[in-house]
Amino acid sequence: MSDKINLQKEIKAHESADDFSIGRNLSFAATEAYKRLRASLIFCLPKNENKNCRVVGITSSNMGEGKSTTSFNLAYSLAESNQRVLCLEADMRLPKTSKRLNLKTTPGLSEWLVGEVADINSVIRKIDSNLYILPSGSTPPNPSELLSSAAMRHTIDLLSQAFNFILIDLPPIGAVADALNVAELVDGMILVVRREWTTRRSLASAVRELRLTNARILGFVFNEATESTQKRKKYKGYTNRYSDNYYTQSPKKDPGQPE
Repeated sequence: MSDKINLQKEIKAHESADDFSIGRNLSFAATEAYKRLRASLIFCLPKNENKNCRVVGITSSNMGEGKSTTSFNLAYSLAESNQRVLCLEADMRLPKTSKRLNLKTTPGLSEWLVGEVADINSVIRKIDSNLYILPSGSTPPNPSELLSSAAMRHTIDLLSQAFNFILIDLPPIGAVADALNVAELVDGMILVVRREWTTRRSLASAVRELRLTNARILGFVFNEATESTQKRKKYKGYTNRYSDNYYTQSPKKDPGQPE
């Protein structure tokens, strides 16, 4: 395996022109909201002279709350402030971000962790001058075990040498245990909460699970604060179909729900 990160390549992803929920396509109000989130994160995790890279996990209690959108847009905002940022797509069951960027998900994290890829540079994609993504890779039969492996710990240590921030997009806590297995590898966790979607019970359960792993909860992102009731009803019908995908090896076709 290569233990040296090379960020000089110019492999670029392309945002979908009609996807107005990510990156440079965001509205002014949304862009400003992510700038405030960026400022809060930097305040919560000030730079340490003994550790240049800050590693943050982003998860939610349920599916469809917008954790992947939040992960990428926060990474994008951090990169705009002259931080070198990696968006690590660790939701190997239902990867979202790389697909929305028109990127192939394979090879990616899963191939690297099992040793099918010898050079980690070959699976890191450059999106902008300071922004990179490491796609999830193919869906393995044991995502939870891979994320809690010594190889994952080594990967975080290796990537930390090249980036100022690593944002790890993790599966929902209410669906699988993956996020809990990564908790000890991160400096803190952000929980995404969606208006009129997240229940008090599921959020309380997620917080309790994180505290049992001694994870540091940095805060909460309140998502879709202006979402209409009609839109909520539209998406609610997808819940049962969508949840089944977290327990299969081969993700089904994305029904269009924001994640």
